[in-house]
Amino acid sequence: MANPSSLPHPSPESEEVYRRWLQFLDDEFTRHPAPERRSEIVRDQLYQIFLGRPHGGGLNLTLTSELPGNVMALAMDPQNVTLEAGHFADLDRDKWIPRKPLLWFWQMFDRSPLGLNHWLGLRFRCMLGRHIFAHIGTGVRIHHGVDLTYGYNLSIGDNVVIRQRALLNDRGGIAIGKGTVIGSFARVYSHTHSPEDFDRVTLAPVEIGENVRIGSHAIVLAGQKIPDGTVVGSFPADPR
Repeated sequence: MANPSSLPHPSPESEEVYRRWLQFLDDEFTRHPAPERRSEIVRDQLYQIFLGRPHGGGLNLTLTSELPGNVMALAMDPQNVTLEAGHFADLDRDKWIPRKPLLWFWQMFDRSPLGLNHWLGLRFRCMLGRHIFAHIGTGVRIHHGVDLTYGYNLSIGDNVVIRQRALLNDRGGIAIGKGTVIGSFARVYSHTHSPEDFDRVTLAPVEIGENVRIGSHAIVLAGQKIPDGTVVGSFPADPR
């Protein structure tokens, strides 16, 4: 294992700013569980990340030449955004409503230049996960572009690694044991559709044990219980 001191690291000045920002967001989301206030916090942050200015002032809605900019500005506010998960019949709205602004923040952060900042991104997602997931342990690393459905049905144990672009479709619930690694572009589902009626959904929780290895592009179907130490998917042979 690499010595932590030898890993790529931001400058001390940058790290101090990054940590202050993450602490500010963590404190704000802890202090304000109301969805309206969380939406305002996310809107104000996304305005600066994407538009380079603080939120404030009215939009000129009369000029058609400014419509694209207006659409972009309005989309910074989670209250103006619809997400696919909001249409699902099995949605628990009491859990979803306060998390929706944070899920929008999760998606938009990873679509911004900041999402490609590896050091910051790992810490941002864990900070936000504490306010979204049913549980998140210590030492978790969630890489760029990981896709969530509800978030509130997701439990992640200590030292789990979820690599880039994995999908965690937690409609029926996903529990991931400590030390597990989920490879890039892997898919984990916790619901099924009836072949006769696609709108008829059956929820089936997934339990992934400890120290499991799920390979890149592997698929875990709904209802699976994967024992500790299992290897799922294909891994290249050791050339030695």
